[in-house]
Amino acid sequence: MPITEHTLKTPRHTTAYLAAGPEDGPLVIFVHGWPELSISWRHQLPALAALGFRAIAPDMRGYGRSSVYNQHGDYAQEHIVRDMLELLDSLGHEKAVWVGHDWGSPVVWNLASHHPDRCHAVSNLCVPYHTIEHGLDYVVTLVDRDLYPAHEYPAGQWDYMRYYEESFAEAVAPMDANVHNFVKLLFRKGDPAGEGKPAMTATARRSHGMIGLRSIPDFPRDADVVSEEDLSIYTAALKRNGFFGPSSWYMNHNVNAEYGKTEKNGGYLDMPVLFLNARYDYVCECTHSRLAEPMRTYCRNLTEKTIRSGHWMAQEKPVEVNAALAHWLATAVPGIWPQPK
Repeated sequence: MPITEHTLKTPRHTTAYLAAGPEDGPLVIFVHGWPELSISWRHQLPALAALGFRAIAPDMRGYGRSSVYNQHGDYAQEHIVRDMLELLDSLGHEKAVWVGHDWGSPVVWNLASHHPDRCHAVSNLCVPYHTIEHGLDYVVTLVDRDLYPAHEYPAGQWDYMRYYEESFAEAVAPMDANVHNFVKLLFRKGDPAGEGKPAMTATARRSHGMIGLRSIPDFPRDADVVSEEDLSIYTAALKRNGFFGPSSWYMNHNVNAEYGKTEKNGGYLDMPVLFLNARYDYVCECTHSRLAEPMRTYCRNLTEKTIRSGHWMAQEKPVEVNAALAHWLATAVPGIWPQPK
């Protein structure tokens, strides 16, 4: 199933996106996170297209061929949600199924909570509902204090987000200095041995490094997550645009929290929701901590599945992710399943 490249230009923003599947098929829009690209969904687009869906994956603002801005405030969630609504309008659909990962997850959660009329259903990988879209201060209240005692780890595994807020230029400089090695280090499969241990991100401020490291070591590429071609595409895009835009998504916690207060229906989601938990994701840790508890309160039609994967789930375990999405769409959202011609 071929994947084609497209560009939407409006007076306020340009969104580049990939598309696959019949143009009249039910719409599924995949929203990537940090520091990824539309190609992060390269395994999902052809699989959903083969089932008869129209599968779309945009480069989010600050990434790839989409608009890049030079102010932190331009990367607040409210602006990004508007980008996605403009994309949906341009595709001629009233509603879509939205699927997000990492920072794409709060975008999808905000679409669901602020614009439920534009969502058939929503699914997210790794980041549960009613967490980061309500700001960093709120997420810190959900930290596992058995693993992260407050006196030693005041922000828990989210210390790297505090590091961004306090030392943005210092945090981003090593990434821009060696994009290839940083991306190669980042895109790695999950390690079961890390379960029950503090995440590397928990010491970012005292280590003066985003993942507890000041400099970027030259690790071998993890072929189970990215090919050499994938790595070169990520590297070229991030070299061209830099890390200022992608990392500015972390600099809007307070304004994002205010936007979160304007959600509809008291924040409750009545539409079908699928959450895919990555067992070996030790930052977005939902297996042993309270991180997913608010989601279970606020999502009234929730399906959860745990996949034995690290954070880059869609790239590390595409067969399991595709199967979970297809099964959920067929059983929880049957009204939009593609019909034979």
